[in-house]
Amino acid sequence: MTDYQLTQKVIGCAMKVHSALGPGLLESAYRECLYFELCGAGLFVEKEKPMPLVYSNVKLECGYRVDLMVERRLILEIKSVEAINDIHLAQVLTYLKLANLQLALLMNFNVLHLRNGIKRIVNHYNDSASSAKTSAPSAVNLR
Repeated sequence: MTDYQLTQKVIGCAMKVHSALGPGLLESAYRECLYFELCGAGLFVEKEKPMPLVYSNVKLECGYRVDLMVERRLILEIKSVEAINDIHLAQVLTYLKLANLQLALLMNFNVLHLRNGIKRIVNHYNDSASSAKTSAPSAVNLR
């Protein structure tokens, strides 16, 4: 399954959850329901996955936990907030760097239409083809 196919499948599951629950619930409710849907769709999902920090060649547990990791390559960060801001993007980029992954979806379920609450975040620093370039991480609205 390509990254595109995986993200489309995940977004479809998220939209199903949002259609059933609507906005206004706690992040934990959306996380549990999305976990249920993703597992039901046949995907391998890890919930509250610890992300250790490597410092001086030692793995340190610093409390970083990814909401959901799908197929060991896609990070899902679930929010239920008034608006996504820069600190949320920085949090997801930190998770991507710690996990040495390239792709994440930041999903804010506290919106009327979920498509307005999803950002696709790509960590170009881990892309071997562009490692010589000085490309920065990017976030894209999925509207």
